Amino acid sequence: MVNRTATRCDLMLFGALGDLAQRKLFPALYQLERAGLLAPGSRILAIARTEAGTDKVKEQLLEKLRKHVKSEEFDPDIAQAFLQRVEYQRLDFNDPEGYQALRDWRDEPDNQLIVYMATPPSMYGVIARNLEATRCCNERTRVVVEKPIGHDLETSRVINDELGQVYNENQIFRIDHYLGKETVQNLIALRFANNLFASQWDQNHISHVEITVAESVGIEGRWGYFDKAGQIRDMIQNHLLQLLCLIAMDPPADLSADSIRDEKVKVLKALKQITPELMGSHVVRGQYTAGTSGGQPVPGYLEEEGANKGSETETFVALKAEIDNWRWSGVPFYIRTGKRLPEKLSQIIIHFKPAPHYIFDPDQKHLANNKLIIRLQPDEGMSLKILTKDQGLDKGMRLRQGPLELTFSETFETDRIPDAYERLLWEVMKGNQYLFVRRDEVEYAWRWVDQVIANWHDSGEPPKRYAAGTWGPVASIAMITRDGRSWYEDA
Repeated sequence: MVNRTATRCDLMLFGALGDLAQRKLFPALYQLERAGLLAPGSRILAIARTEAGTDKVKEQLLEKLRKHVKSEEFDPDIAQAFLQRVEYQRLDFNDPEGYQALRDWRDEPDNQLIVYMATPPSMYGVIARNLEATRCCNERTRVVVEKPIGHDLETSRVINDELGQVYNENQIFRIDHYLGKETVQNLIALRFANNLFASQWDQNHISHVEITVAESVGIEGRWGYFDKAGQIRDMIQNHLLQLLCLIAMDPPADLSADSIRDEKVKVLKALKQITPELMGSHVVRGQYTAGTSGGQPVPGYLEEEGANKGSETETFVALKAEIDNWRWSGVPFYIRTGKRLPEKLSQIIIHFKPAPHYIFDPDQKHLANNKLIIRLQPDEGMSLKILTKDQGLDKGMRLRQGPLELTFSETFETDRIPDAYERLLWEVMKGNQYLFVRRDEVEYAWRWVDQVIANWHDSGEPPKRYAAGTWGPVASIAMITRDGRSWYEDA
């Protein structure tokens, strides 16, 4: 395949032997190789603390590629060609002298340098300062860091300040992998390329919005991290607020990174604060107990391996968010996310208001509002629920609700849907920041989430229990029912 980028890149991948790198990043880079998108002469330096040689690391990477790349997409020859680009360097990230080896590796400084920190955020500043001290980077260097940035607003500022001492904002690519999903990107096209939706996208036509990100798994051995973070830090502050911004933002002036991110920041600034008085009606936090998943018994959160039996960390959050601006005044956004729910599911439901004058069977009036369902996983696509006349001579003008369906994998038969990390790595190589998060976005999101967390702590109320394999605490159903609505799967 003809290569479609003229830029040769040197990629320094810190934390190269960690789970993220081996499960997501190297398979994504392999797919870019397979698609002909890695320029000749591009190189990858895998960096980690483990004592090992390059050949041993390549063997390990080949094994991981076989495991994490679909069998029909794995080509041994392409894998070998890809691994020819890889070298390994053992490094103690805290040892400034060790970075000289990275400087020596940069024997072709004309290559665009990308630094990917697949490490704990506490290491971002250390790595940045040591790279600068050994003159490994310059004003052209692009640095990629994973979210969440920090544990709260204060710690996020510390981390961003450390990065900002070495890099300009236009050099920093803060990854939220949800923004790399094909369906999430399609939100912009759906909203602003189709006047059918653009003209209806406000409080005059939309009654409410649901955002659900459900996981059927538990904490999967991440107790040490997760118990300090909880579901609100792990999912709400990162992914779900980004989805809310893309749904709610005003049209950007153009598709440039700052135009899009300016509009997202306006949404975050307009989020109504959830005060202590609103906590009972606007927020539900839960923690799963023993139950069943996939037909098998599973332990509760407090019975997971290594658990702190007295932990009050939430594994489920439901929120009623409101946006104080002209477009969305009076439109609630119901957000929920949790672990050990019945299925793995990420979807957005846009509920349109019914027509002002209804002339059909009164018993069917509950069907009269259209719904736009945007699926992020498991089957990426969109579905618009519309009303038509039921077929048959004896049906009269009985209505039936049916979908106008767009399933990406079926509609675009010749194209595989790329993984989010493939898209994000490709955009870093091209220098496009529109799918990445700016510093002020991070800080406004933390400011809103921090208040909710502070209210929890002040109340002293423990999380509500829910059995694994259910849709969370009963209180989350009551939260939406009080407004005369229901979650989509309960409707």
